[in-house]
Amino acid sequence: MCCDCDCEFRPLGFLLGLPFAFLCILLSIIGVFIWIVGLLLTCICPCCLCVTIVVELAIELIKAPLHVMKWFTSKIPC
Repeated sequence: MCCDCDCEFRPLGFLLGLPFAFLCILLSIIGVFIWIVGLLLTCICPCCLCVTIVVELAIELIKAPLHVMKWFTSKIPC
């Protein structure tokens, strides 16, 4: 299905994913804010399980641009 290249770099998928990656960067900035607030709340009351779940969600928001770019580049053939 693929040509003789090893298909690690897919420029078309990278270019198509850029607008979504910029949107995800905004989400990751929001995630950083939520993460900082969640960590402060966890330090104040470590027994709150819901704050820990929110902090984990914030970490996933921070990682979102990388997930989006990997997904877009994997969908585009060589």
